[in-house]
Amino acid sequence: QVQLVESGGGLVQPGGSLRLSCRVSISMYSINTFNWYRQAPGKERELVATLISGGSTNYANSVKGRFTISADIAKNMVYLQMNSLTVEDTAVYYCNVDQLVAGSRYYYWGKGTLVTVSS
Repeated sequence: QVQLVESGGGLVQPGGSLRLSCRVSISMYSINTFNWYRQAPGKERELVATLISGGSTNYANSVKGRFTISADIAKNMVYLQMNSLTVEDTAVYYCNVDQLVAGSRYYYWGKGTLVTVSS
């Protein structure tokens, strides 16, 4: 069974930093994209950052220049480094991957980790 387990969330003051981690239980080489989503209270889930298997990255405009997505293939880990956090970054953050197997795509989600930015 595929598992994605996030960690690293918590309470941080505005202007602070956090690094989220996501442990992936499947072969990283089978994954097409690594993604971080977030869902703030009362809002829809939104895509925050994407790392494509070739190495290119994409970010939501709201986090560009502040967040960095990366992956450690050897450790089966995906990270989201978040700097200069604001209260608007408060949300549950979810790790997501899409796996390409024999021409079919499979999407997997973690259960999320809560990030609260507050003074």
